[in-house]
Amino acid sequence: MDRFDDIRPYYENEIPAAMQRIANNPMFPILSSYVFPNRDVEDVKQEVSSYTTTYEFQHLVMYYANKRVIDTSTTSFTSSGIEKLSRDECYMYVSNHRDVMLDASLLQNVLIDAKFPTSEITFGSNLMKDPMIVDIGKSNKMFKVVRPGGSIKEWYKASLHLSDYMRTALLEKKQSVWIAQRNGRTKDGIDKTDQGIIKMFGMSRTDDKVESLAELKIVPVSISFEWEPCDYLKTIELHKRSLGPYVKTPGEDMHSCVVGSTQNKGKVHIELCDMITRDDLLPFANLTSNEFNKSVARLLDERICSVYRLTPNNYIAHDLRSGNAEYTDKYTEDEKQAFVEHMEKLNDYKGEFDIAPLKEIFLGIYANPVDSYNKYKK
Repeated sequence: MDRFDDIRPYYENEIPAAMQRIANNPMFPILSSYVFPNRDVEDVKQEVSSYTTTYEFQHLVMYYANKRVIDTSTTSFTSSGIEKLSRDECYMYVSNHRDVMLDASLLQNVLIDAKFPTSEITFGSNLMKDPMIVDIGKSNKMFKVVRPGGSIKEWYKASLHLSDYMRTALLEKKQSVWIAQRNGRTKDGIDKTDQGIIKMFGMSRTDDKVESLAELKIVPVSISFEWEPCDYLKTIELHKRSLGPYVKTPGEDMHSCVVGSTQNKGKVHIELCDMITRDDLLPFANLTSNEFNKSVARLLDERICSVYRLTPNNYIAHDLRSGNAEYTDKYTEDEKQAFVEHMEKLNDYKGEFDIAPLKEIFLGIYANPVDSYNKYKK
């Protein structure tokens, strides 16, 4: 495993020192007060300092950090599909990607509540900069995804390294893995698997493309939010991208993490879809590698989008964007008014942007899942 030292999570023998660093970080009292608002900070500090295992950190801190997000920013948090899986197996959870952190972290609570082992989690190198974030991430089974600039050769090397690590984690370490279906969050509401992700999965075993993916036990995951995390921020970013090259400002990703975790998300649902089996892949066996990857990506899209939990907001946005009344049976006038009032807050940006295209983009974020669902529903 030494060849993965640049990206792997912490080993167990590295956890005690990491816990000491986390507990003694100047930011610890703020984090402690958020996760455990009714506990004395010094008591929490002593407890965290005593942890010696990843299990303790995940089950006694991160679980409650996620639960705090659920309790303070959702009206309901539900899940289904885990009954189709086995606690004794390891899976590659491939999820649609709506929030920087919550898509993966909320799944961990689903796993813990069902008495499943937690998964390792991909973590973008753009977020692994602050030493405390690194310690929290690597103690929480997160491993780094490097997105190199420069040549195709560098991209290939980084992709192969990541593919090797994930296959090793699944087949040798016996650890499940979570990864998003694409690089970066879905900002326009269209959940679409990047075929490059499928290609990357197969880079670490090239002798048989069907067996290469089948042995990973890929489980598509569909997470849906009644109120899209960072919907205003996503709207503005998409608008800026439509006007020219977009460059992220320093701290933008961390700001999205905070906003996504704290803003109201309403009803949140996680669906674990049917696993991609060998039988699912065999019809693609004689395709070229490129067409094989496309076909597998479409299969994931079908499973993710066909079980996406649509809410009144999605149908309201679809009707508003189309100018029709196709889905009026899916929502009430009060729900429509609440959605419109939420959208009208974009008027706060009137001095900075043309509001009409902002609202069109905003409606698309909520309306597009309806079209995706209709495309793939059984």
